[in-house]
Amino acid sequence: MKNHVYGVILAGGSGTRFWPLSRELFPKQLLRIIGEGTLLQQTFERLIQHIVPKQMTIVTKETQADSIRLQLNEWKDDLTDNIILEPEGRNTAPAIALTALQLMHRDPEAVMVVVPADHVVKAEKKFMKAVQFATKLAAHGHLVTFGIHPSRPETGYGYIQPNKRKRIRTQGVFVGYSVARFVEKPNLSTAMRYCRSGNYFWNSGIFVWKASSILDELALQQPVLAKLIHGLARYVGTQEFLGRLRKAYAKMPSLSIDHAVMEHSSRSVVVPVDFGWSDVGSWGSLEEVASLDKNGNVRNGNILDIDSKDSVLFADRRLVATIGLDNMVVVDTPDATLVCPKDRAQDVKAIVSLLKKHHAPEHMEHRTVQRPWGAYTVLEEGHGYKVKRIEVAPGKRLSLQLHHQRSEHWVVIAGTARVTRGEEVYDLQPGMSTAIPKETPHRLENPGQDLLEIIEIQNGSYLGEDDIVRLKDDFGRLEQAR
Repeated sequence: MKNHVYGVILAGGSGTRFWPLSRELFPKQLLRIIGEGTLLQQTFERLIQHIVPKQMTIVTKETQADSIRLQLNEWKDDLTDNIILEPEGRNTAPAIALTALQLMHRDPEAVMVVVPADHVVKAEKKFMKAVQFATKLAAHGHLVTFGIHPSRPETGYGYIQPNKRKRIRTQGVFVGYSVARFVEKPNLSTAMRYCRSGNYFWNSGIFVWKASSILDELALQQPVLAKLIHGLARYVGTQEFLGRLRKAYAKMPSLSIDHAVMEHSSRSVVVPVDFGWSDVGSWGSLEEVASLDKNGNVRNGNILDIDSKDSVLFADRRLVATIGLDNMVVVDTPDATLVCPKDRAQDVKAIVSLLKKHHAPEHMEHRTVQRPWGAYTVLEEGHGYKVKRIEVAPGKRLSLQLHHQRSEHWVVIAGTARVTRGEEVYDLQPGMSTAIPKETPHRLENPGQDLLEIIEIQNGSYLGEDDIVRLKDDFGRLEQAR
């Protein structure tokens, strides 16, 4: 069975409740919140203790693919063909169905261990022991999820009620129950009642099943979604697949796997676990997994505090000074600051909705944006101009590109810049500069062994990142911003 087990990491979420640190193009799973590495990196490393990297699959949106590849660069050779790109987010049911289809093409006996990219698991040995039990259940056609014993009346989680008269065993050992029902996120009084009853688990959002089993159950419970997915089967591995996928996703319903299948299926099984789980769903829940100071505060970054307690204090770059706060959240980033009571941290999602409604850029990305070749930071912008600091890693280069609506002026701050401008190729040293007119093919490259830093000044009537024609690219990107 072990050779047929595949790790599936769902990494397409936006993590809106972790704004302003999390953004649409740089969501929660890409953040380093606790411990070493980002949540995505920790999730990947947790699974490869028992699943070989070549049998790992990452499912994400096209807009997040570059950042994910960059964070998992250590395993890039193993993941060359194992990153599944959704044309657009359609919730977990289509993502899981698409992955199951591709795994079935690769291995008809595939068992999927489906995990979100942005959860925290403290006891990794207990986690993998639970996965081993679950894979045995999955081999017999069960659809397995892990249930977490509630420690408080949490309103931000879904709940699972087990059918305790239907106990599930494997090799004579009790491992779980059939599911009586799934319950949506309850109000506080209902959550308190669930906790008092002792007959409910938190829904972890972690699943184990055979790819064939989940596809069969989708065909039974969600025939429209299943028909669209099965219509892609003949094109898997062909050049037509991406085009067919885009057409299918345009018609795809947006459904969670809980709503689509688990709430209705007679195959659903819940395995109670205790492996120190948290979905770190909001700033208010950070205290579950992070270290606390003597006053119960979570502190990160350049914080100067006097007499605050039970608060979350996060400084990205600037000094943040706090006095006498009690159960508050303060998160400061270069372009946005959040201040709210800790018990209102779930409402940050509503702030992000307002930002989207008003087309504010602060919901989309940070002033510093990571790219496969390095990063850029927007230093200043106004009508007709934008100023950036661009950093290019040694041996890396940007795409060969041109812009229709802007010109650029580059000043080298550190390192050596190799510039392609039209038919010219020349090197610039610190203090030297060059101009790139509109409509001129150009490329910036770092041929040295030190970081290249330049200041870029853009001028033009439109300065959006989508004003680009990519002519050549080392990273296989087509339409994404450079």
